[in-house]
Amino acid sequence: MLSDRSYMREPQSNRGFTALAWLISAIIGAFIIQIFASSIWLHGDPNITTRLAVTVSGLKELRFWTIGSYSLLHSTDNLAHILGVVGGLFFLGRGLIPALGPSRFLGVYFGAVALGAVVWAAVNWEHGGVLIGGAAGVYGLIALYACLYPNTELSFLFFFVFPVTIKPKHLAWGLALADVLACIYYEVLGAKAPFVYSPSAHLGGLAAGFLYYRFACATPLIAPTGSAEHAPATWPNRKSGNSPPPSSSQTANRPIRREETRVEVDRILDKINSTGIASLTVVEKRFLDEAKSTLTKR
Repeated sequence: MLSDRSYMREPQSNRGFTALAWLISAIIGAFIIQIFASSIWLHGDPNITTRLAVTVSGLKELRFWTIGSYSLLHSTDNLAHILGVVGGLFFLGRGLIPALGPSRFLGVYFGAVALGAVVWAAVNWEHGGVLIGGAAGVYGLIALYACLYPNTELSFLFFFVFPVTIKPKHLAWGLALADVLACIYYEVLGAKAPFVYSPSAHLGGLAAGFLYYRFACATPLIAPTGSAEHAPATWPNRKSGNSPPPSSSQTANRPIRREETRVEVDRILDKINSTGIASLTVVEKRFLDEAKSTLTKR
């Protein structure tokens, strides 16, 4: 993982992790309020969740603000729903925030939340339903992480019990396949899901993460020497080495950032771990040599 690199353990601003803490706190706080506000024992409104969730009828009534509010709501009958979202944000945030910064991290999350709602509404427009939860945002972060670090081995406890080690690219493809099949079975064909499950929203989140990588990250982020010929190749086109270099006007307007240098160095090191140093292109070898001075500057 990115946080495993020695240079990523240097003192950094806590601003990004403060933003992550606020996001997680907002989700947990909203969940607690949701429990009390919808409890009939406390004279609450049992329909409050539906009013704040994304529904086809709500979108037809132009309640577009629910595209944001629905991500703060989670199933009160299934704690795994909110635990999965909070756990995913925590672990993915540790790896992505040092590379993206807080603004872009939150942008990817909420962008995936919004696209997940749009895709869900498109799939369920005819037969309706209710969409809650921030899972689409987490899926967007998973897709982005898989694009940036496809071969880094991740270890975690599945259902907090079973140890699992998997590469991000395999995780992303596995989730995508499972959600495509579930979307067809549960949402298109109308089978009853055993729990709160919105696979089409997950697919929208995955698409958002990939699109962000494709259009915001796959184009070279940095050029340490100020020359276009030194721009690094990026995954998924890294094997071919035939990606056209950016124009000088593209690189001249893009400032060099240590965080971006670290992202590219980490990707190259992962490539070495996966396929060996001989697989590096001339551009990648030159970039790795030049990045040493950039990362060691104080």
